[in-house]
Amino acid sequence: MSYDLYSCNRGDKSRFILGKSGARTLHVIGLNPSTANREKADTTVAKVEKVARNNGYDGFVMANLYPLRATQPEDLPTEHNSRLSRRNISEIIDSFGDTCPVVWAAWGVHISSRPYLLKACVKLQQAVESRGGQWLNFGQLCQGGHPRHPSRLSYSWVFAEFDIAAYLAALRR
Repeated sequence: MSYDLYSCNRGDKSRFILGKSGARTLHVIGLNPSTANREKADTTVAKVEKVARNNGYDGFVMANLYPLRATQPEDLPTEHNSRLSRRNISEIIDSFGDTCPVVWAAWGVHISSRPYLLKACVKLQQAVESRGGQWLNFGQLCQGGHPRHPSRLSYSWVFAEFDIAAYLAALRR
C-alpha cells in the first residue's frame, strides 16, 4: 500500500498531508498524526480510508490540526511551533484545490488540551467557509459536542452535518 498524496518535513517528524487522489475526495481533519506514512497506514488512516470508500469517496486527504507526530495527544508540546503551524494550515488549504471541500471533523475530545489546536480549527473553518465547503461528523458527537476520532468508530455509523460555527462558539465561551 502506498499513498500518492504525502507531505512531511525533513525527517518525517511532522506530517502535513497523507491520502489518495480521487475524483470525489473526503478531507479529514484529525488532531495530530501518529505513525502512518507514505508506505503504511496506522489504525486511524485505515479506518478513514474504509469509511471514505464505504461512503462513495474514491479519494481522501488525512490532515491534522497540528502536524507533529505523537501517539498520545498529551505528548504534544504545550507551546506550538508557529512556522510548523503556518505550513500545516497552508498545506491543508492547498489540498482543497479549487473545490468546495467536504471536510470530516475527526479530532476527538482533546482539542481543548492545547490553545493552538483551537486556533488551527478556527483558521480551517474560515478557509472551508470561504470556499463554500461542508463540515461533517461521523457517528454521534462525544461529550461536549466534540466530533469523534476515527480510531473508535463503527462502520455502521453515518455522516451528519457538523455545525462547526456553533461548536467553535461554544468552545470559546
